[in-house]
Amino acid sequence: MVSEGETRQELNRCFEKMKMEGFVISEWKDIPVELLMRILSLVDDRTVVIASGICSGWRDAVSLGLTRLSLSWCKKNLNSLVLSLAPKFVKLQTLVLRQDKPQLEDNAVEAIANHCHELQDLDLSKSLKLTDHSLYSLARGCTSLTKLNLSGCTSFSDTALAHLTRFCLKLKILNLCGCVEAVSDSALQAIGANCNQLQSLNLGWCENISDDGVMSLAYGCPDLRTLDLCGCVSITDESVVALANQCVHLRSLGLYYCRNITDRAMYSLAQSGVKNKHEMWRAVKKGKFDEEGLRSLNISQCTYLTPSAVQAVCDTFPSLHTCSGRHSLVMSGCLNLQSVHCACIHQAHRTHTAFPHPAH
Repeated sequence: MVSEGETRQELNRCFEKMKMEGFVISEWKDIPVELLMRILSLVDDRTVVIASGICSGWRDAVSLGLTRLSLSWCKKNLNSLVLSLAPKFVKLQTLVLRQDKPQLEDNAVEAIANHCHELQDLDLSKSLKLTDHSLYSLARGCTSLTKLNLSGCTSFSDTALAHLTRFCLKLKILNLCGCVEAVSDSALQAIGANCNQLQSLNLGWCENISDDGVMSLAYGCPDLRTLDLCGCVSITDESVVALANQCVHLRSLGLYYCRNITDRAMYSLAQSGVKNKHEMWRAVKKGKFDEEGLRSLNISQCTYLTPSAVQAVCDTFPSLHTCSGRHSLVMSGCLNLQSVHCACIHQAHRTHTAFPHPAH
């Protein structure tokens, strides 16, 4: 965060340089666009929006230089604001439109698609008023998207989502948490077929999917690193086995409340880690060991699991922790797994026995 003092010093330097070069500034339009762009980079998004309406110079600076904008601060008339700003902010690469109360409508997303063709990162979370029309618009005008957050958007269909994936082929991060109607097995098959670069996918509480959909995802997205399946109550061990075998870069897996998961799934994860141990050792030599293998696993409420199977996973992936302050292996609601411990616990025990307390 740039402080007020640093901002003032930066602007003073710019103005001093202009004086030395013979610039005369009597009104806003006299300020070079390059300096306006620098000023805009030092202020918050609300000020940028206000400044864009001052004069043509500010609008030119915004149009040429603004690549990131968040309008989450706008609590009223967000839809109208987006409609007025989209034609000005044509160079946007990141746009955050997260809302506490639904305001955004399809015509605003259509305006974004019509003007912001360089957009790479779009957050539309909690946009409950949006319909399939918005997804069709994005598929037409925002094909460079690499990150898309649609969490909490409950009105999209799986047909529209599948259509989007056929055009937004560069997607790497996709959040579909709570998109119950949009996320079906056919939608996951489309993601697997079209979004081969996908690295992170949130499918939390998308309860209509089954093993067929997850398996299509595993085979089609081999670079998947983060997958959240919490609340996907119909999936079984078959999904986890496919992920373990096909997604060798998987680092985070959420299985909260997936109550059909059994020991077979855990042993498949452990075996995949063993099969990839040569790659792990190469990473160790390069000093990147912490980046290899599972680093986060949530098996809360998976009550069919036994301590031996979960311990096998924990032993295979040293980055999984059960110790205080480092809970990356989450087992809430699994009282029978209390004996499972990470390597830190065993190391602490060995240290304690090697250096016993002196007798009183």
